[in-house]
Amino acid sequence: MRSPDVIRSEAISCLLENFGPLETEIFISGLLREPFDYTEWRRDNLFPGMSPNEFNRQAAQYAREHYERPVKKTEPQS
Repeated sequence: MRSPDVIRSEAISCLLENFGPLETEIFISGLLREPFDYTEWRRDNLFPGMSPNEFNRQAAQYAREHYERPVKKTEPQS
């Protein structure tokens, strides 16, 4: 799992790449100025109709497929 600092840095880079510096600043300023409940927004807009349990199940599956490293099996030494 990546650290919050790494995630934040990658998110800012993504915003800058896609929106440029001015719109990135407008976006961040809006988040800081206006109350925003991401969980509620996600439920209503990003994954409508998906229960929290189903969201968690799919998120865990995604993490297993994309972030967890396979464990290498080693042969016992004689």
